[in-house]
Amino acid sequence: MHYDRAVTDPVDAVRGAASALGFDRVTCARADVPLDVDYDRYQEFVARGLHGTMAWLARHAQVRRRLDDDGILPGARSVICVAQRYGPTEEPRAGLLPRIARYARGLDYHDHFRKRLRKLAALVRSLVPGARARPIVDTAPVLERAWAARSGLGFIGKNGMLIIPGLGSYVVLGEIVTDLTLPDFPGQALPARCGRCTRCLDACPTSAFHSSRVLDPRRCIAYLTIEHKGPWEPELAERVAPWLFGCDRCQEVCPYNHGPAATAPRPSPFDPLPRWADVDLQDLLHLDAHQWEVLSRGTPLRRASLADIQRNAAWAAMRSPADRSWTASRG
Repeated sequence: MHYDRAVTDPVDAVRGAASALGFDRVTCARADVPLDVDYDRYQEFVARGLHGTMAWLARHAQVRRRLDDDGILPGARSVICVAQRYGPTEEPRAGLLPRIARYARGLDYHDHFRKRLRKLAALVRSLVPGARARPIVDTAPVLERAWAARSGLGFIGKNGMLIIPGLGSYVVLGEIVTDLTLPDFPGQALPARCGRCTRCLDACPTSAFHSSRVLDPRRCIAYLTIEHKGPWEPELAERVAPWLFGCDRCQEVCPYNHGPAATAPRPSPFDPLPRWADVDLQDLLHLDAHQWEVLSRGTPLRRASLADIQRNAAWAAMRSPADRSWTASRG
């Protein structure tokens, strides 16, 4: 479906709406050309079993290669990619906040980010009567970083994160797949700019990187604290602390995250919630299921069960001198 440029410029319309909705960057690429190298990398990742217990990553494999089939949006022609910063202006030290990955310290982005993405999708549909546009926020089988890189939004760093020059990698990504034929902007992918730097690979506490851009999630602290069920291997458990939910270590050392533009404007729905500053590890260890449901409501931490959170907290307490009193009381 093509757009009549005589009415207004679609690129200006999309960019203006994205900015007004609070997105920091927006780009666009063709959606009717399948992924090749990135899809091959995904297939190898699954074939090696690196996805661990995340069985959903192996599902809908063919859908992940393209956006224009029945799996995402039949007849899709363009994919609009957006990013929003969540980097903090300063590092909090109160309560549990330092132990929670930065993206998860505030409200659940699946809610507020998706609402704004839906509004942008509505704008895209309004460009041409009958146009279709599907907003996606990391819950559909889409290789979002690959499409973002294709669109020129950023490049894939050695830690597998999308790095946006000028903003860094503390960003949440979203896509709008549409059957409109929109011009590509900026029009080309960015070359990788990591050079010889290996800070992210070297900093990983659990040595989860097999090589550049090859992560073994089964050793990743984010996977271990969020996705993994049951006990950890002792060799890994001792390295997870002090993290309670997620991990930012490979991003903390990245030079692209040290510039002033890497921090999100305030106020923001990503701002740390006071509730996480008001509790500590010992509080978590004594919560019941209802108390955890209330505490985690509306936040990314809701993804973890109480049993998983208390497992994480117990190990963090054992590894943290400030919380060893709880361990001693347990005999």
